[in-house]
Amino acid sequence: MKLSGCNLPGIMVVVFVMLSINSTSAVTKFNVLNFGAKPNGRTDSTDGFLKAWNAACGSADSSFIYVPKGRYLVGSLEFKGKCRSPEIIIRIDGTIVAPLDYAVLGKSRNWFSFEGVTGVSITGAGAFDAKGPSLWACKASNSNSCPSGATTLSFTNSNNIRINGLMSLNSQMFHIVINGCKNVHIQGVKVIAAGDSPNTDGIHVQLSTDVEILKTSIKTGDDCISIGPGTKNLWVEQVTCGPGHGISIGSLAKDLKEEGVQNVTVKRTTFSNTQNGLRIKSWARPSTGFVEGVRFTDSVMRNVQNPIVIDQNYCPRNENCPGQVSGVKIKDIIYTDIRGTSSTPVAIKFDCSTKNPCTGIKLQNVNLTYLKKAAQSFCSNVVGKAVDLVRPDSCL
Repeated sequence: MKLSGCNLPGIMVVVFVMLSINSTSAVTKFNVLNFGAKPNGRTDSTDGFLKAWNAACGSADSSFIYVPKGRYLVGSLEFKGKCRSPEIIIRIDGTIVAPLDYAVLGKSRNWFSFEGVTGVSITGAGAFDAKGPSLWACKASNSNSCPSGATTLSFTNSNNIRINGLMSLNSQMFHIVINGCKNVHIQGVKVIAAGDSPNTDGIHVQLSTDVEILKTSIKTGDDCISIGPGTKNLWVEQVTCGPGHGISIGSLAKDLKEEGVQNVTVKRTTFSNTQNGLRIKSWARPSTGFVEGVRFTDSVMRNVQNPIVIDQNYCPRNENCPGQVSGVKIKDIIYTDIRGTSSTPVAIKFDCSTKNPCTGIKLQNVNLTYLKKAAQSFCSNVVGKAVDLVRPDSCL
């Protein structure tokens, strides 16, 4: 990339300390307004954002891209890696809005896509407004002409990523996707979409290692956090979920050859009026996948349909079910200090594979009720134990 930071317009080189910069160093600032972006919500600012990225990426110094207050109309963008700059901080204080025509964004897989980047931080008090309701309405009409829709913010094959303090509003599809990444820190994020919005997972993680999701609020129409194959060393803490489908490992066994999920910790979470609480789900078909080393700790359930569930016969709406046996091996799953209310009689459901029963399942200090009375538990093909107080009475 043949860009010289000192020769580009609207660039100022300064020396100061930022919380995200490792040490005092030269930091080159890039304001999107100086690259043609307009904060009026009507003028297409896509090119201005891309030019600011290219300039920051080509800088020899650490780079700081600033999006001031205002509304910025931006289409689909791809930010490629192999940057000269060792670290790029993007501070968003404005609101980035999608085009009114959902098809403009909907035909792309992602709205803001980062691929092969290292040391990128996105922070600020701003928001992404994907204007998803019009596409959701199209899908609800069962029209065959609706595009799939775009993920709002996607990181692929990237390292040392930080996302802090932003809001994702009404994503067409998934809000945030972490795919094939290492060392990712997400904190203080707000995700908002209608409870009936389709496929609007809050944060999806797959094929990634060392990911943290902290102090985040998610209200959406699908999984608040979905954990896909190949996820290793995931830490989730102080997350509120609802409405939504809970925090889910899976769905797994989509493919025969699939990487496993291991070393996952979910603690200090609250679920309110969700479809599920803590869920592991796999399709009933052969797979090399597995789930092991999962710790669910200190969760509050408020009117949750399925507070604790392992479902190895997953088949939403009972459409095109594979009707086979899940090959996913599930073991060493511990639930500790889980309490609150179920909105259905069965508060604990372990429906495991007949070929690969769940093993090493442990319940400890679990207290779940239904309509202020005892709830029920259901177990099939599961081996484990209950320790200390467990309500409903364990079927382990």
